[in-house]
Amino acid sequence: MSALIYIVNAVLQYLLVTAFILRVLLPLVRANMRNPLSQAVLRVTSPLVMPLRRVLPPIGRVDTASIVALLVVQLATTLIVSTLMGAIGGPADIARRVTYTLLLSFLQLYSFAIFIYVLLGWIAPATYSPANELLTSLCEPILRPVRRIIPPIAGLDLTPVFVLIALQALVILLPNLF
Repeated sequence: MSALIYIVNAVLQYLLVTAFILRVLLPLVRANMRNPLSQAVLRVTSPLVMPLRRVLPPIGRVDTASIVALLVVQLATTLIVSTLMGAIGGPADIARRVTYTLLLSFLQLYSFAIFIYVLLGWIAPATYSPANELLTSLCEPILRPVRRIIPPIAGLDLTPVFVLIALQALVILLPNLF
């Protein structure tokens, strides 16, 4: 049963919820929506977002339909995984788990994105790829303010290291908040 729970959680949480998180983040960071990876995110999430958009119009750059879709998908994922584990609680417990899991997924997504962004910068600096363009759009808004505080040391940009440390500290702190 543990293997089934892991597989269901991996598919729903790490793939589907991540796609909806990206659907919310991409317009906020002004990512190129013609990028093939952005197009893939749009195609995966559109069946749920587009009907919601008829009812929930965007507010500025914030796509309210995408946020509601993200919350619905996270709620469904939490309910499915909790049911498989036999640990369904009351509405307050479910709301707490949904919020915790969503925040944790967001922090893990950014940790992974920054790690891959740095890795691509070492392996293939100054080359174009759709993944690199998307990662630049996602990571630079987080890294840029920290670069103003921590300049390069001996030509090395250690900003991603400090940001990853901060993200991991938040991941460690998160269970104490819930």
